[in-house]
Amino acid sequence: MGCVLSYTGFDLSDPEKEKVGILAIQLKERSVVHSEVIITLLSNAVAQFKKYKCPRMKSHLMVQMGEEYYYAKDYTKALKLLDYVMCDYRSEGWWTLLTSVLTTALKCSYLMAQLKDYITYSLELLGRASTLKDDQKSRIEKNLINVLMNESPDPEPDCDILAVKTAQKLWADRISLAGSNVFTIGVQDFVPFVQCKAKFHAPSFHVDVPVQFDIYLKPDCPHPIRFSKLCVSFNNQEYNQFCVIQEASKASEVLENLTQGKMCLVPGKTRKFLFKFVAKTEDVGKKIEITSVDLVLGQETGRCVVLNWQGGGGDAASSQEALQASRSFKRRPKLPNNEVHWDSIIIQASTMIISRVPNISVHLRHDPPALTNEMYCLVVTVQSHEKTQIRDVKLTAGLKPGQDANLTQKTQVTLHGAELCDESCPALLTDIPVGDLNPGEQLEKMLYVRCGTVGSRMFLVYVSYLINTTIEEKEIVCKCHKDETVTIETIFPFDVAVKFVSTKFEHLERVYADIPFLLMTDLLSASPWALTIISSELQLAPSMTPVDQLESQVDKVVLQTGESASECFCLRCPSVGNVEGGVATGHYVISWKRTSTIENIPVITTVITLPHVIVENIPLHVNADLPSFGRVRESLPVKYHLQNKTNLVQDVEISVEPSDAFMFSGLKQIRLRILPGTEQEMLYNFYPLMAGYQQLPSLNITLLRFPNFTNQLLRRFIPTSIFVKPQGRLMDDTSIAAA
Repeated sequence: MGCVLSYTGFDLSDPEKEKVGILAIQLKERSVVHSEVIITLLSNAVAQFKKYKCPRMKSHLMVQMGEEYYYAKDYTKALKLLDYVMCDYRSEGWWTLLTSVLTTALKCSYLMAQLKDYITYSLELLGRASTLKDDQKSRIEKNLINVLMNESPDPEPDCDILAVKTAQKLWADRISLAGSNVFTIGVQDFVPFVQCKAKFHAPSFHVDVPVQFDIYLKPDCPHPIRFSKLCVSFNNQEYNQFCVIQEASKASEVLENLTQGKMCLVPGKTRKFLFKFVAKTEDVGKKIEITSVDLVLGQETGRCVVLNWQGGGGDAASSQEALQASRSFKRRPKLPNNEVHWDSIIIQASTMIISRVPNISVHLRHDPPALTNEMYCLVVTVQSHEKTQIRDVKLTAGLKPGQDANLTQKTQVTLHGAELCDESCPALLTDIPVGDLNPGEQLEKMLYVRCGTVGSRMFLVYVSYLINTTIEEKEIVCKCHKDETVTIETIFPFDVAVKFVSTKFEHLERVYADIPFLLMTDLLSASPWALTIISSELQLAPSMTPVDQLESQVDKVVLQTGESASECFCLRCPSVGNVEGGVATGHYVISWKRTSTIENIPVITTVITLPHVIVENIPLHVNADLPSFGRVRESLPVKYHLQNKTNLVQDVEISVEPSDAFMFSGLKQIRLRILPGTEQEMLYNFYPLMAGYQQLPSLNITLLRFPNFTNQLLRRFIPTSIFVKPQGRLMDDTSIAAA
C-alpha cells in the first residue's frame, strides 16, 4: 500500500518515517464508521430492487443490512429487518437461509437480553426447520432451560466481548426484576420444535355418547423434554375444564427422569393424549370446535413458555409438508401397533353434537294418490321401543318446509276430518301434544290433508320426546326425535268434458238466439279408487235459461276407474246482441267423495266453469211437429212453424222437393209474408210408401231479404228423415185371444 504526501518537507527516502506515516493513516481510517456508508448503499439497493419487483434480491439485501446493523451494534433495527425476511424464507421453505438468519437474530436477542425474542428464536432453532447440528441444538436447548429456571444463558458464540459483558449485566437485571414470567407464543407464524395435531374420533357424536378426541404431539429437539401442562380450549368455554392434563414437576426436572411421567416427549416419537367429555344437551345441533391448544413448558409459578396452536394445530410449515406428503409415493415403514405415522394424521378440529338415536317406530298409512280438494286421511302410528317411559311426546306433521310457495298456499292440514279445511288452516301442524308412552305402547293419530292443486308434495311427520339416560355416571335428559317423509301425488278425481249439441244431437260451434239446444256433460273417473257422485247441479249464468226443470241425473252414481257418467240439459239463450268472446254459460257443480271413506268425511264440491258459447241471431226459425214414426200407407201429418225473428216483414219463398218414399199433399210451392215477431204454420200430409228409415220430402226456404240464409242451416232445426214401420196384418178376435 502506498500513499503520496503533499508536504514537501517530508523526506521520502526515509523508510522508517514512511512506515510510521502509513500506520497513522490506517489509524485515522478506523475512526470512519463504514457501517453507516454500507447501510446507506444497501438501503438504496433495496429501494431499487423493490421498484423493479425483485423480491428475492430485496430479501437478500435486507439480510445484509440486518447483519450490518448487528456489526454496528444496533440490534433493534437488525431484529426488525431479520424478522421481516424470516417470514419470506419460511413461506418458501429456504430452511438453510432461515437457520442463518435465526442464528443472527438469536445473537441480537441475547445481547439485548430480550426474553421473549430469545425464547422464540431458540424454540425455532431447535425445531425441524433448523439445519444446525445436534451439538449446537443441545447448547441452545440447555440455554433455553436455564432461562426457564430464571438463570442467565451462556453467551452465543462469535459475539463481541464487550457486548457480551454488557448483555450479562442486562441478564442479571432481568433475573433480579420481578415481572411477567409467562410468555405465550403463537406458533402459527413460525416452526417450533414441537408439532401438534388435534383430531376428533368422529365428525359427529350423539349427545348420550362421550365426545372423544386425541391430541398428537411430536418433538423435534435433540433431547427428550418434559412439559408441565396441556390444555385445550373450545368455542364453548364450559368444556375447557374437562380437557386439561397437568403434571407437577420442578423446573430443574425438565430434562431429567424422562422415562417416567405422562408429559414426557421423546424426540421423533408421536405421543397421543386422549380426552373425553360429556356434551351438554343444549348443544344438540351445534358445532363444537377446538379454538386453541396450549402446551406449557416450565412452571406457571416460575417462568414458563406457553406454546399456542390456533384451531387443531399446525404451524408455518405444516401446509407445505402436508402437500408434499400427499404427493409422495414413498412407502411408509411399518410401525408398532401403538404408534402412527405423523403424516397420516389428518387434523379434524370440529365435530357436531347430534341428538340421541331414537328407539321408536313411526309408520304412515294412507291410500295414494290424493284427489284434488278431498280430505285425504294420513294415519300416523307411533310405537315406543325404549326400555323406560318416554314423556312429552309431540308430533309435527304437514307439508315439508322448503318447497314451492304455491304448494304451501294450496295445502292445508288439520286433525278434524269432519270439517272441510279453509285457508286459515296451516300447511304444517307443529308440536301437537300426544302425551307419554310406556315401553311397547303405541298410539295412532289421524291427519287430514287437503291439496288444492295437482302435483307431487313431500309431507313430513316429526315425532319428538324426552327420556332420561345415564352417561359417565351422570343422568341427563335427552330430547330424541324421529322423522318420516312421504311423497304424495295429487291428481284430478275426474275429467269433465262439455259440449253443445242441437236437439238432433249434432255438434254446434255456436248456438242461435231463442233456439233450444242441448248441453251435455261427461264425467270420466281418473281416480284409481271408486268415487260416489252424491249430486250434481247446473248453475246457469243470467244469460241462459232452462227449457225444462234442471235435475241431477247422476245422483248416488258410483264410478269405478275409467267409467263415466253423462248428463244432458236443454237450454235456451235469449238474444243478447253481439257479445265479443261469447256468452257465459255458468258453472257445473259436482258433489262427490271416495266410496271407501268413513261416513264423517265431508262431501267435496268441485266447481267446473262451463265454456263460453257464441250466440248468433237468425232471421227465421223453423221447427216441425211430426210423430216419432210413421206406418206404410198411413197418413203422416207434419206441421211446420215458421217464426220471424226480425223487426222486418219477411218475404218467404217455400218449396217442397218430393221423395221417392213418400207421397204428400199440401202446397208444393208458395210465397208468403211473415210479419215481425209472428209465426206462420204450414200443414202437410205425408203418405209413406216404403218401410225403413226414409228421407222426408225436403223443405226449401228462401228469404229475399237475407240471401245468406241457406237450406243447410235450416236442416239443423227440422228433421230430414223418419222411421217408417211396415203395415201390420189385420187379426180377428180369435187370433188375438190365441196370441
